[in-house]
Amino acid sequence: MVAAFLGLRLYSVLGRRAEHEEESVPQRFESEDKPAGIVRPAQATPVVPARPVELEGVMPAVERGIREIAAADSRFNLAQFLEGARGAYQMVLEAFWNGDRETLRELCDDDVYAGFVAAIEAREAAGETLDNTLIRIEETRIHSASLDGRMARIAVLFVADIAAVTRDKDGNVIAGSLDDAIESRDVWTFSRNTSARDPNWLLDETDEG
Repeated sequence: MVAAFLGLRLYSVLGRRAEHEEESVPQRFESEDKPAGIVRPAQATPVVPARPVELEGVMPAVERGIREIAAADSRFNLAQFLEGARGAYQMVLEAFWNGDRETLRELCDDDVYAGFVAAIEAREAAGETLDNTLIRIEETRIHSASLDGRMARIAVLFVADIAAVTRDKDGNVIAGSLDDAIESRDVWTFSRNTSARDPNWLLDETDEG
């Protein structure tokens, strides 16, 4: 599942969110409009690009991918990307639970969108609804990063607590419980053409973590 973050808005989480502390989640993968200027010294000393973020502790392949993406797109900021990823994760989940096709269309590429819609249609045909609550996102971490030509792809691991309930057409609970949250581990991959003017990323793959 993968996402474009143009004009994102937050949606209310279903279920008993009032019993949990709501966590504010940023809404866009938008990098700064203007890259920071580089002040060149008077002598002809090569300018070394600033590190996009502190990357200590990550796998060498991940660090290399992030640096390649930052070199290809001067507006890229990893910290802002991760904040936007958290917001996208919440918005996509809530849109899927609510059957909100419009929001999913904005945030996902064609394949992921088609997969979500197929699941929503199957749920509707069965007369079932989801009454889920995203309680908290425990962890957001870069899983992999690569640059293929001008196409950047970053996979993010999300570890979250979710209370999940499925109801039948009469509103009866047929699966899950709002009293017990389960840990969900998802790896979502976001992509963006670094030569595009649009700074937003699309969700283009989802997998279990």
